[in-house]
Amino acid sequence: MRVKQFFLSTLKEAPAEAELASHKLMLRAGLIKKLGSGLYTWMPLGLRVLRKVENIVREEMDRAGAIELLMPAVQPAELWQESGRWGLFGPQMLKIKDRHDRDFCFGPTHEEVISDIVRREVKSYRLLPLNLYQIQTKFRDEIRPRFGVMRAREFVMKDAYSFHADKASLDQTYQAMHDAYSRVFERLGLKFRPVAADPGAIGGTCSHEFHVLADSGEDAIAYCPTSDYAANVELAEAIAPGVKRGAALQSINKVPTPGKKTCEAVAELLKLPLQNTVKAIVVMAGKVGDEKAVMLLLRGDHELNEIKAAKIPELRGLRLASGEEIQKHLMVPVGYMGPIALAKKPLIIADRSVDTMSDFVCGANDYGYHLTGVNWGRDLPEPNLVADIRSVVAGDPSPDGKGELQIARGIEVGHIFQLRTKYSKAMGVTFLDESGKSKVMEMGCYGIGVSRIVAAAIEQNYDERGIKWPRAMAPFDVYIAPIGYKKSPEVQVAAQKLHDEVAALGLEVLLDDRDERPGVMFADQELIGIPHRIVVSERGLKVNILEYQQRGEYEALKLDLQSVLEKLKLRS
Repeated sequence: MRVKQFFLSTLKEAPAEAELASHKLMLRAGLIKKLGSGLYTWMPLGLRVLRKVENIVREEMDRAGAIELLMPAVQPAELWQESGRWGLFGPQMLKIKDRHDRDFCFGPTHEEVISDIVRREVKSYRLLPLNLYQIQTKFRDEIRPRFGVMRAREFVMKDAYSFHADKASLDQTYQAMHDAYSRVFERLGLKFRPVAADPGAIGGTCSHEFHVLADSGEDAIAYCPTSDYAANVELAEAIAPGVKRGAALQSINKVPTPGKKTCEAVAELLKLPLQNTVKAIVVMAGKVGDEKAVMLLLRGDHELNEIKAAKIPELRGLRLASGEEIQKHLMVPVGYMGPIALAKKPLIIADRSVDTMSDFVCGANDYGYHLTGVNWGRDLPEPNLVADIRSVVAGDPSPDGKGELQIARGIEVGHIFQLRTKYSKAMGVTFLDESGKSKVMEMGCYGIGVSRIVAAAIEQNYDERGIKWPRAMAPFDVYIAPIGYKKSPEVQVAAQKLHDEVAALGLEVLLDDRDERPGVMFADQELIGIPHRIVVSERGLKVNILEYQQRGEYEALKLDLQSVLEKLKLRS
């Protein structure tokens, strides 16, 4: 491929609104062009990368036994109303009407559509299990599209849906999809981790996310370096401390702490370790109109994990209480709250770490005062409930007992769920078993953000000069930079010959025939991230020498043609 036959459109500077490195570099390299908020055109260079990701995903899905189909992007409202999600999905759903005033949506996902297909076509256990997938455009009306294709309104996704006669069959396919996803990211050359996750709005039971590790990642991942354990921080268990509660050594004492409304400020004032303090957080829980105030207690250096807390039956519908609600339900001053001497007795739930504390500091429920030397049993009753309600931190014991947890940042690029019967029951997706009895199918759901992978890969692979693509994702394998191309027939002939010989190795080659200055050509090659560069010049040809340099290296090698070809064979 010659540059003049291609559509190469690079920029020296990224637009001001670009924040993440991937967004800046995709715009500068001409991979994408912005059309509107969260809407991007994939330019020829970017499309080559996108298609490579698609092809690897497709090959591994096929290898795992899934069957490809393509469903409509526009979906009738009736299906979403049947599943109960038409009014629940929220403003992210782009709702539209046709000329007959009938409601449709531009599909953000396809559980309803695939369920409708299967309930119409699959009637017998003999056709199960069945795993269907598509690679298709989705639309979600993000309230704040940002970071380029990382959080765009329109994006490319691979979504698969499996149907089963029983849970055992679902488990088998779920593991097959887990393995297929791992192979996808291994083949793409990305550093990643599969992590146990919360199913969230999709629903179901078992769930795993696949994260590309990058410092810019929005998600925090807890993992154990000495084992295979990994989980989203929202789900990772903070196991109970392996120590018993200590004996009371101090007497309770009320101390003035004027203006000190945080555990950090109180600990600094009293010259105590932060982990000796207890913070009180008031939440409202229960049905709307019948909510009750609940006091949660955490160690001062820990943070509330609302997702874990909300799974406790007593905390269903959990939300943080406002200052007015705290005054109304507990009559205590915000910033000085504690579990002692409450005029109104709320349910008190203590985190596991708080349950083992003694001689701790907490709010005195009196403006400008805290209590020191507080002990369970002596100064206040035992908590109503002890539970894991905090987020893990680095150094916590790994739940598998094989080491300590570390925290890393990750970009979610894949998510698999065991939906069980959440959608199949609502939509009547049934089959006849061997005895002729009608049963509801078990379902699985498996998504990969194809376009998001492109941005995530850049976040993991770039330097000050531009993108450093993993081999499997690079738009071209080899870049040929001929010096003085327009003036020298010898350089033209040699460059074309080199192009053909490299292509004969099965590599994709881009020959720069623009007759640009060497600095311009080199800058473009490094910016767009082509892994190998070969420089052809009259001076080199006179001594049978080419200059070869791999992306990321700072020194070029002077080699003859055969040696260059051998290098490419070894490094490709």
